[in-house]
Amino acid sequence: MKTVAGTMAFITGGASGIGLGMARALAAQGAKIAVCDVRADHLAQAAQVAADEGWADRFRALQLDVRDRTAFAAALDEAEAALGPLQILINNAGIGIQGPVDEATYADWDWAIGVNLMGVVNGLVSGLPRIKAHGLGGHIVNTASQGAIMQARATRGVYAPTKAAVISMTEHLKLELDAKGSSMGGGAIGATVVCPGPVRTNIEETEQHRPAEFQVDTPFRHRDETPPPGALPPTAPGFWLDPLTVGEMTVDAILTGKLYVITHPAFIGSVKARHAGIEAAMAEDYLSR
Repeated sequence: MKTVAGTMAFITGGASGIGLGMARALAAQGAKIAVCDVRADHLAQAAQVAADEGWADRFRALQLDVRDRTAFAAALDEAEAALGPLQILINNAGIGIQGPVDEATYADWDWAIGVNLMGVVNGLVSGLPRIKAHGLGGHIVNTASQGAIMQARATRGVYAPTKAAVISMTEHLKLELDAKGSSMGGGAIGATVVCPGPVRTNIEETEQHRPAEFQVDTPFRHRDETPPPGALPPTAPGFWLDPLTVGEMTVDAILTGKLYVITHPAFIGSVKARHAGIEAAMAEDYLSR
């Protein structure tokens, strides 16, 4: 996309944290913003931000649980009726579920997959056909996690797989959309996956908002934010990013067609160590022994 000015951006999990940072960054460049969130209090706060920053006339707040496919389609209908055709779809809603994978229950898995993975799927199935249909072009942004490409860490065994799936999904999506780009003409559609490291969000409140149907006796109650080996300590400058910074990085990726947004390059040692283990396993030629 050459510009986001005048486009309608629909952002799930958009009323706080990274989602609101993306909304603010897009609004600063003239986009019209529909933010969806499961929390009414955060939607009210986002509306106040829009008013304070002067884009309330280009803003809509919609309450949405991304697991609800009927409600997802209805929210898109409402956003398009108010702000125009969907062009930028940001599947950002997620939960920071943390706990030992060997003790995870069905409830833990169902909640994590329902929001972190199927919430993205629901966005794609409900939203992508709308972008294809109007022929104006657009962009899909899916929020994953930098932790999904790093070495395994205790308490991340349910969260990280859901985010790894989002990365793989987006890689395949971009490949397929790029292949069809020439036939779409001016209606080409891009795809980006955002992989944040530590960002100042309210993700630590995840367990306070576990839905009733997933309330079980589970050890998934704590958040581990210790840095990986060799990374910056939590007190180092630049460890905790402002959500607006991630939003600005995302807008740059939309405008330049980048596939990956990686917020913390200092964590590269953990990524390399993980890949080194995979490469070492591939170098062992069992069949030639």
